[in-house]
Amino acid sequence: MLRTALRSLRAHRRRFLLPALAVLLGVAFTSGSLLYTQSVRTALTQARTAAQPDASVTVRPDPAADDTGKATAPALDTRLLKRLRSLPDAAAARGTAEGIAFVVGPDGELIGPRQEAGGANFVPVRGGGDPRYPLTAGRGPRAAGEIALDEYTARRAGHRIGDDVRIVVRGRARTERLVGTVTAHDPRLVSGGTLTLFDTATAQRWFAPAPDAYTALTLTAHRGVSAQRLARAADAVLPDGLRAVTRQALNAEREAASGGDEDKLTGILLSFGAIALLVATFVVANTFTMLSAARAREHALLRAVGASRRYVLRLVLTEALLIGTLAAALGHLLGIGVATVLGRFFGATDGPGAPLQILAPAPLAAAFGVGIVVTLLAAYVPARRAAAVPPVAALRSGEPPTPASLRRRHLAGAVVTVLGAFLVAAASGAADPGAVTVAGAVLLLGLIILTPAVALGVTGLIRRPLTRFTGVIGTLAVENARRNPRRTAATAAMLMISLALISAVTVAAASLREVSAAKAADAMVADLRVTPVDYAELDAGTAARIARLKDAAAVTPTVSAYLALPAGDYLDATAVDPDTVAKTARLNVHAGSLSRLDRGIAVTREEARAHGWRLGSRITGTVEGTGQRIGLPVVALYDGPDALAPALLSRNALRLPADPSVQGPRTEAVLVRAAPGRTAALRDDIRETLDNPALLIQDRAEAGREAVRPFAPLLDIVYALLSLAVLIGSLGVVNTMAMAVFERVREIGTLRAIGFERGRVAAVLRLESLLISLLGAALGVLSGTAIGLAAVAGQEGAPFVLPWGRLALFFALAAAVGVLAAAWPARQAARVPVLRAVQTDTE
Repeated sequence: MLRTALRSLRAHRRRFLLPALAVLLGVAFTSGSLLYTQSVRTALTQARTAAQPDASVTVRPDPAADDTGKATAPALDTRLLKRLRSLPDAAAARGTAEGIAFVVGPDGELIGPRQEAGGANFVPVRGGGDPRYPLTAGRGPRAAGEIALDEYTARRAGHRIGDDVRIVVRGRARTERLVGTVTAHDPRLVSGGTLTLFDTATAQRWFAPAPDAYTALTLTAHRGVSAQRLARAADAVLPDGLRAVTRQALNAEREAASGGDEDKLTGILLSFGAIALLVATFVVANTFTMLSAARAREHALLRAVGASRRYVLRLVLTEALLIGTLAAALGHLLGIGVATVLGRFFGATDGPGAPLQILAPAPLAAAFGVGIVVTLLAAYVPARRAAAVPPVAALRSGEPPTPASLRRRHLAGAVVTVLGAFLVAAASGAADPGAVTVAGAVLLLGLIILTPAVALGVTGLIRRPLTRFTGVIGTLAVENARRNPRRTAATAAMLMISLALISAVTVAAASLREVSAAKAADAMVADLRVTPVDYAELDAGTAARIARLKDAAAVTPTVSAYLALPAGDYLDATAVDPDTVAKTARLNVHAGSLSRLDRGIAVTREEARAHGWRLGSRITGTVEGTGQRIGLPVVALYDGPDALAPALLSRNALRLPADPSVQGPRTEAVLVRAAPGRTAALRDDIRETLDNPALLIQDRAEAGREAVRPFAPLLDIVYALLSLAVLIGSLGVVNTMAMAVFERVREIGTLRAIGFERGRVAAVLRLESLLISLLGAALGVLSGTAIGLAAVAGQEGAPFVLPWGRLALFFALAAAVGVLAAAWPARQAARVPVLRAVQTDTE
């Protein structure tokens, strides 16, 4: 049997090439996804376990202290450090001051992911080195104005020892001198982040809650002393509210806390791989179905000479097994390249990550398991049909047997499609996106089953007008598409699935872009707004520096403060400058006056009605994060934009922490009113004055563009990942048309014999391919649009936006796929010799 299967593959190798390539691409994406995510997980795990090699025990606030009502943990100061250092089991004790520090690149932009920009203190031991951050060049920082960088960041920025380096710390850009480079095991560096080291006094001033304090204390155990023993000894001298935790326990906590992100990435990538494999399944199934029909006489001859149905079934499945195995092996090799591309594409490990483990068991097993299983499942039904061919079929030389009725399939497809449409409508407005996903899957399944009926209906409608415009070519193309509606449906479904997903994402993204732009516009209550980038902060003197500019008519910083009210409610208040807020933003005061805001609080009329407040009512509450209790009278009732609602109070009424490491409200933005006609000039002056790439200086238009900026790379990623499914679907169209040429040799010869030129024969195939592709595009775009609108309906305030330009582009793409997919089969059809064609037994 194996020899027979191998001979069959050799004889029909051109026909098996495209389905094998489809499976190969799906396996490559699956294998590459697993290789890449495993590399990410390995690199991050190694960095976590190897980080802080000198730390046997870490001292941190005790989570159990929250249950006792204790507001804050005791300070991690020098006195406590000395006490821990004197423990007999401790070989060393270290105080760490750590926070956020951005490094500015030569292009003036921040280097690396913003959330991975770390800063810490360099703690030299005997010899001048730091065991946590081994030096690779130069020396460690010893005084203010000196820094050390990790060598990967220094190399990216092109800095050498002695260069001036711009950094952003505590909301202000500074220029420091680079005195050394280090290496470190740090998950932030693996993720492409940066590490900036300072002398301890400077790091304490910028990151610690007090000049004499630290953000963490760690202990190193003497040789032969276990971490558990050292932790028990440290707990004995620690004050209430602090706890000693072993390094192993911390590593386990970090692994548990971060493992979800890597699993999510794996799930996302594998879901796109599953889509590609689903489309590949259609290609394989369609190929084996067409081959079974073409090889009906061959299978019948096998039955006539004594082969059983089981033998024919096993023969066809053996062919599928060989194709799947070969595709899986080559797909895994191609997956290595896919993993490299994914690393550049996603950048989850932009830093020096771990090498790919090419022979890792999981990706290797997944490649062969998926490739073989998908191919066997796709080939099973065609194999059953091949095994059912009776021996008497070997004597037939006329038309192939009449295919089974499609009535049951059409009925089942209609039921499932209606059910899917109902579920999509019911899922509209649902908060859970999973409901839309399930409903969309049911709708697509119904359309896949119903596509033969749709194909017959659509081709029946366009037959007459198409014939009028294209003549007999159109008639032949339509009739060929109608001849085998199952095949037409399977080919169209390959494009339908991928275009449905692309359309759904496009429609949802367009609507959400509109929401983000509208929210950004509403938040712009002044001519200009200055805000920090994510994970950055505003320097305390930013508002004062802007106010000194000549074109600044009014400036107010804004601080968000949550007040816990006695009744258990919360009031979201915004602290502003009472002298300038009315000049900076447009507020409609209906009662009282904002000029008294320095002695009270203003609330919106809606909020006042909800709580029964009026002018003179006293509002008391506790400021979240600081525990500060305030009691202020209502001095004004107003209406205003959401950014300054539902309450306003004076910044002087709050105790704002001077240090960023202290929890509590702090300045989030600076609102600026420009002199008439000077908005653009003032924006440029602010940029030049602050000279800080970690700040966004925006007018209304820039705020809208910044709000929708993240959608562009997201769409690019989705399009790139789904393009594999589109490519496989295109291969399916090519495969169907190529197989059609092999099947219709006599038909092609007859057309040539009655006077059809080669170009007209090729035109018939091109038009048929175009019809099939456009059918798949129409079903995909329409169903995808419905799914996308259903997903958007669950977002509060999201409008329905149809990106007509992109949807039209998808149709144009499908048309191009149809024309290009038929190019090679049409050329082959035009080259068929007339005499050989009319004498062949192949229909």
